Parts: sequence; C-alpha cells; structure tokens
Amino acid sequence: MGNNFAAFIFALIILGVVLELLRRKVFREKYAALWLIIGACTLVLAGFPGMLSWVSGILGVQVASNLLFALCIILLLGVCLHLSWELSVIEDENRTLAEEVAILRHSVERLERRLQVNEDSTDA
Repeated sequence: MGNNFAAFIFALIILGVVLELLRRKVFREKYAALWLIIGACTLVLAGFPGMLSWVSGILGVQVASNLLFALCIILLLGVCLHLSWELSVIEDENRTLAEEVAILRHSVERLERRLQVNEDSTDA
C-alpha cells in the first residue's frame, strides 16, 4: 500500500507542477499535454495497481514491470524524436533569419555609403 500511495502522491505532484507552469505561462500547451498525459496515466496505475498486470497478461508480457519499462523506453524515444524535429525546424528558421539579417546589413551599408557620397559631393 505504501508504494502505491507514494506513486499516487508523486503523480499528483507532477500534475500540480505542470499545471502551475502552465498557469505562469512557462510551459507551452503542446509540451504540457504530454506531461499531463503521463501524470494521468501514473495516477491511474497508482490507483489501480492490478491494471498493469492485467494489461501485461493480455499482451503476453511475463513480468508487468517489463511492460512498464518498455512503455517508458518508447515514450523516451518519442520525446527524443519530437525534440530532434523541433530542433531541426529551429535550425532552419535560425539560418533563414541569419541570411535575412546579412542581406539587410548589406543594404544598410550600401545606403550609408550612398548617403556619405552624396554628403561629400554637396559639401564640395
């Protein structure tokens, strides 16, 4: 009973922290959704500990904890894949912005040279 209670309290803490980060606008909704789902699943498994054994029996997994570990590994691989995709998108946007800044800097320098030439010609 103590392990289930600790898991239940841990899941409530996860949900509370995620909701507080959402309220403070620290977390974006698309990232918080994953953590809310994880917290809700942890709450369900802590509330009904026999459910994991039942699901592992249906799926043919001998030990229920092996199913839990496999699901966690799949979840972590999914998070890594999603973060890699986000990083690729940000790198593309960063490169595009750097190119646009370089073009704008070149245009400003060219305009400043023209302005300097016009000022020199009117001073003479």
